[in-house]
Amino acid sequence: MLTLTQALYDRIVAHARADHPDEACGVVAGPAGTDRPERFVPMLNAARSPTFYEFDSTDLLRLYREMDDRDEEPVIIYHSHTATEAYPSRTDLTYANEPGAHYVLVSTADTDDAGPFQFRSYRIADGVVTEEDVKIVDAY
Repeated sequence: MLTLTQALYDRIVAHARADHPDEACGVVAGPAGTDRPERFVPMLNAARSPTFYEFDSTDLLRLYREMDDRDEEPVIIYHSHTATEAYPSRTDLTYANEPGAHYVLVSTADTDDAGPFQFRSYRIADGVVTEEDVKIVDAY
């Protein structure tokens, strides 16, 4: 199960809405070994596409060095789908290379500023997708 604060949930959704009609992407880092998402890191979708996301390689390298310096790891890797449901695509599976991370997808398809939208979380390891429950809390 993914547990995250309401504030982080709201920031992920706001980023997805702000970047629509392009896909949004980012990471929520947390202390290594805790599985607790804490630090919201929105990233630029280098592809600037409504159907594909790609982290800028320079930004991603900088983020991983920063996480290493802070003894953090990527707890959540998120992106949005702008025209389809919040379920990993074949391309998403290809790029899922953090087996310990929660992969969050937010669908902004058929939404307006008030929603509705889908917010779903998955574990992806060796090409196997397992959906998990999401628990929103006020604080840890």
